[in-house]
Amino acid sequence: MNAPAAGVRYASVVLDVDSTLTRVEGIEWLAERRGPRVAQAVAEMTQRAMEGGTPLDAVYGARLALVKPARSDVDALADAYSAGVVPGARLAIGEVQAAGIRVVAVSGGLRQAVARFAISLGIAGRDIYAVSLRFTADGEYAGFDETSPLARRGGKPIVVRGLGLARPIIGVGDGSTDAELKTMAGGDIPAVDAFAAFVGVASRPAVVAVADYVVHNMAELPALVLGTAVPARS
Repeated sequence: MNAPAAGVRYASVVLDVDSTLTRVEGIEWLAERRGPRVAQAVAEMTQRAMEGGTPLDAVYGARLALVKPARSDVDALADAYSAGVVPGARLAIGEVQAAGIRVVAVSGGLRQAVARFAISLGIAGRDIYAVSLRFTADGEYAGFDETSPLARRGGKPIVVRGLGLARPIIGVGDGSTDAELKTMAGGDIPAVDAFAAFVGVASRPAVVAVADYVVHNMAELPALVLGTAVPARS
C-alpha cells in the first residue's frame, strides 16, 4: 500500500489501548502483583510478542495461566489504566468525535478493564473490542474467551474488517498486532488505509518501520485525523 497523501481526512479511527491510551501494559501490571518471577516471565513473553518475534497465540493463554487474574485484580487494573492515561487522550478523542469521526478501541487486553477505562475517555461501549475473561462464582480466574480473534496473531485486522467502518480508516498503536492492521491484507486490501505508530510510551523499531505516520503524543492526533497536519516521521 502506498503511503497516504498529506492532508487526508479519515472517517474512522481504530485505537489500541495499552501503551497507547494509557502508559500501563495490562498483563505486565497484573503479573507484577504475582511477584518478580512471574513478572519477569510475562514481561519477556510480552516483549517478544509486541516486537513480532513470537506470535501472540503462543503467549496469550500462557501469560494468563501464570497470572490467573481474579476479578478484583482486573478491577484494580481498570483503576491503574485511568491513573496512567496518556496526556491529552480524552481531549483528542473528544475533538475527533466532535468532527463526526467514529472512534473505536480494539485491544488484545482484558475487556472487563479495557471497557471501563475506554468508556471513561468517551468511547461508546459498543465501540470497544477486547478479550473477555471468565470468573468463578467467588471471583477467581476461570479462563478467557479462546474464540476471540484478539487473542491470536492477525486478530485485529479480522475484527476491524468485520466492523464495516467508513473509509478511509487510520489505525493507531504501539505494537506489532497494531501494525498488522496495515501489513496483513485480506484480499489484498489492508484493514486500514493508514497506520500511525504511537511512540509516546514505547517506541518499537519494527512497528515504526511499517508506519505511515509516527505520533509522539495525543495532541498530534486530531490534526492528523482531520487532515490539517501530518506528524514528522522521526
